[in-house]
Amino acid sequence: MGRSFFFPSFWFVACLLALRLEGAEFTDTRAAFLKLLDRPRVELAAEVKAPTGTNGLQTIQFSFAAEADVRVPGVLVKRAETSTRRPAVIVLHGTGANKESQLPLLHDLAKRGFVAVAIDGRHHGARTKAGNGSAEYHEAILNAWFGSKKLPFLYDTVWDVMRLVDYLGTREDVDAARIGLIGFSKGGMEGYLAAAADPRIAVVVPCIGVQSFRWALDNESWRSRAETFKPALDAAAKDEGETVNTAFLRKFYDRVVPGIYGQFDGPAMLPLIAPRPLLVINGDADPRTPLPGVQECLTAARAAYRAADAEPKLQVILQPQTGHKVTVEARQAAVDWFVKWLRP
Repeated sequence: MGRSFFFPSFWFVACLLALRLEGAEFTDTRAAFLKLLDRPRVELAAEVKAPTGTNGLQTIQFSFAAEADVRVPGVLVKRAETSTRRPAVIVLHGTGANKESQLPLLHDLAKRGFVAVAIDGRHHGARTKAGNGSAEYHEAILNAWFGSKKLPFLYDTVWDVMRLVDYLGTREDVDAARIGLIGFSKGGMEGYLAAAADPRIAVVVPCIGVQSFRWALDNESWRSRAETFKPALDAAAKDEGETVNTAFLRKFYDRVVPGIYGQFDGPAMLPLIAPRPLLVINGDADPRTPLPGVQECLTAARAAYRAADAEPKLQVILQPQTGHKVTVEARQAAVDWFVKWLRP
């Protein structure tokens, strides 16, 4: 029980060290984002089910408290013979998916020696009445528009990820100094935002998620991204008696995901990951993460890595003639990236 209090303290020390290493602009951005996310750090009260096993791997279902009234369900896969602390890799799913959709990747990571972990994002998977789909997610986003004081689009799950890192730090099979994260689409956005906020995440691979919301708005290239929360956006516009256009989307973002096209946009947040290893994977023809906006993020990140004398730790895979998906080759490159930097 006592160890669950150690890692929030470790988190505080890690954040303090990161702030001391960064310039004032980065310090202000991270501090403002942490203030936006801030809520009581309740006791984890973890519940762990007995492991099941096959083919030399163990699968463990678990849950923990992210907030007083919020529990996060997760699944963990590791080698059955693991008796020492291993590096962990967190895997985040996209819109409409769930933690089980990531089991093939969890198995691949576990076979390479990682403790591989996935959680259901807010209003997804086991955190819905139906157990799948995204209708409740859209409803939660609409409720945020109406003033629920929740942040279901990206930010609440970022908090859950930070609490997951707290939980992993209590486990006897995890080396808390070697935690990586990979996310896909919505999970890719949540992933780089979580890593920007929490320096305990040592290695990061955001897939088809890095983007500049501001660039997309300024260049009328937001419609494909808006499709992922279209029911909520349409209902909000109807409530206001407006049509869905760029001006209304700015208003919608301001209320539902504040700062996402300004202080907490990709070009501001991605540099906060420096000097930790960062592999960005995007398709060069992805309409949800338009390439010019991705390049703005990468330009800012490269400047931060150059200033930190850590340029080799930032790598980019632009999948040629590829839309909103991750190829088998890119996925394998991501696993290799974790092997290189986390040394399982």
